[in-house]
Amino acid sequence: MSTIHLHRTTTATPEQYVAGLTDFGPGRSKLFGNSADAYLKVHHRGGSYADVTEGSGGIWERLHYDWSDPNRVVLTTTDPNVWGGASGHTYTFRRLPNGATNIDVVVIRDGKNLKGRLLGFVLGTIGRRVLEKAFENSVKAIEARNARTQAIPASPPELWVVGETSPKRAVTNVKPGR
Repeated sequence: MSTIHLHRTTTATPEQYVAGLTDFGPGRSKLFGNSADAYLKVHHRGGSYADVTEGSGGIWERLHYDWSDPNRVVLTTTDPNVWGGASGHTYTFRRLPNGATNIDVVVIRDGKNLKGRLLGFVLGTIGRRVLEKAFENSVKAIEARNARTQAIPASPPELWVVGETSPKRAVTNVKPGR
């Protein structure tokens, strides 16, 4: 069994990262490279949980996602082809005073067959760098996704007039005196 600890600091809020982590729509592989669209199947989804099968490259697992705690998301492996036992992921979020977020991830890989045990050994040794790079890419992709969302104006500008109690919409092509 391999236990891998990963850490990143991001400009994304915990809510933004959880939104990316729990976006099971097409294109998920752009955020999480090990989750190919061809493997992705949402079996059930509720307000703070989901039952999803995902994977890539011949390795897949059915995961129970639980994001009921706003500072923690737990992915429990329930039906895999190579992983078993205590396998899963736990994401823990901590807001920093400067607005950034620390993300700590614990990945547990417990092989259920020979292929899983070999992959678990590789991940626990030289494969850790692969997981680190994948996590770093996910953080960058979620930051970029949020930067694009924030660049879209929410509404037309408002004009506040001194003495008024509510804003007025900016009006153009109005002649003085009318």
